[in-house]
Amino acid sequence: MKKIFEISLILLVLSCFFYFSNKNKSTNIEKDKSTILKMCGCYEVTFNYAETFVFSQDSTYVPSPNKKETIYEWVDLVENSKNKIVLQHILQTSSDTDAFVIKHWRQDWQYEDVNLYIYDVDNKWIFNYLDKNDVEGKWSQKVYQIDDMPRYSGVGTWLHLDGISYWESTADAPLARRETMIRSDYNVLNRGNRVQITDYGWLHEQDNKKIYRTDLSENIIAMEKGYNTYTKVNDNKCQLAVEWWKIHFDKWQYVRNSWNKRLDLNKDISIDLDNNSISLYNKLSNLKKDSIKPLIIDKIIRNYIAE
Repeated sequence: MKKIFEISLILLVLSCFFYFSNKNKSTNIEKDKSTILKMCGCYEVTFNYAETFVFSQDSTYVPSPNKKETIYEWVDLVENSKNKIVLQHILQTSSDTDAFVIKHWRQDWQYEDVNLYIYDVDNKWIFNYLDKNDVEGKWSQKVYQIDDMPRYSGVGTWLHLDGISYWESTADAPLARRETMIRSDYNVLNRGNRVQITDYGWLHEQDNKKIYRTDLSENIIAMEKGYNTYTKVNDNKCQLAVEWWKIHFDKWQYVRNSWNKRLDLNKDISIDLDNNSISLYNKLSNLKKDSIKPLIIDKIIRNYIAE
C-alpha cells in the first residue's frame, strides 16, 4: 500500500511539473508573438550605415561613404499562425501624395524552427537542419529580398528584461543592395543583428563584417555599423503604401507560394543572375494582369534557379 502511494505521489509531481512547464512555454510564446507584432504599422524609417574599422591590406582602399536616408515603411501582417508570423515591408519614399512605392524586404518569424537556408557565397544558400535542442525556446528570423528569394536567416531568443524586449543573431548574407554597384572587393556580409522594441517604435541595430570568401579562406575587409530606427507615425502617412499593397497582394502571394514550394524541398539552392538580363523583381513587377497566374510565376522563378 505504501509503495502504491509513493508511485502515485511521484506521478502527481511529474504531471504537475509537465503542466506548469507547458503552461510557462505557452505564455512565453504568446509574449514573444505580441512583441514581434509590435513591429506592424506605419513608420518613419532612418537608415544609418558607416564603416568603423578597416582590415584591408590594400593601400588604395577607400571605405564606403556613410549612408543616411529617411523613408516611410508600411509593415503589413501577412500571416499570424500558431508558431509563425510573416511581416511584409512596403517602402514609400515620402509622405507626399506623389511618393514612389515599392515592395521592400520581408521577415518571417518561426518558433523552434529547424530548417534554415544559410548563405554561402555567389548567390548560393546551403540548407541546414538544426538540432531541436539547439532551437528550443528560440525564434528564427528569415529575411527575403524584394523578389522574395532568400537573403539571410538567423536564430535567437527573444529576451524580456527590465522592461526591454530584444532579439539577437548572426547570419551571413549577400552584399547589401546599397553596395552591389560600388563594391567588388568582398562577397559576404556577416550581419550581427539586434532587433529591439523601443518607446518610439523599434530599432534594427547591426554590427556587420565585410568578408571576401573563397573555397580555401576568408578575410575580413572591413567592419560596419548599422543603426536603423523605425519611429511609429499615424497610419495615414503610409496610405499610398497600403493602397499599393492591396492592389498587388495576390500576385506576391503567388510568388511567395512558388518560392516556398522550392524551399520546402530542403535542398541547397543557387540563383543564376548572370544569364538573365532583367532582374527577377522587374520581371515579376511587369507582369500583365492576365499573366498573374501561379503556373506562369512558377516558370519565371525556375528560370532564375540554377539546379
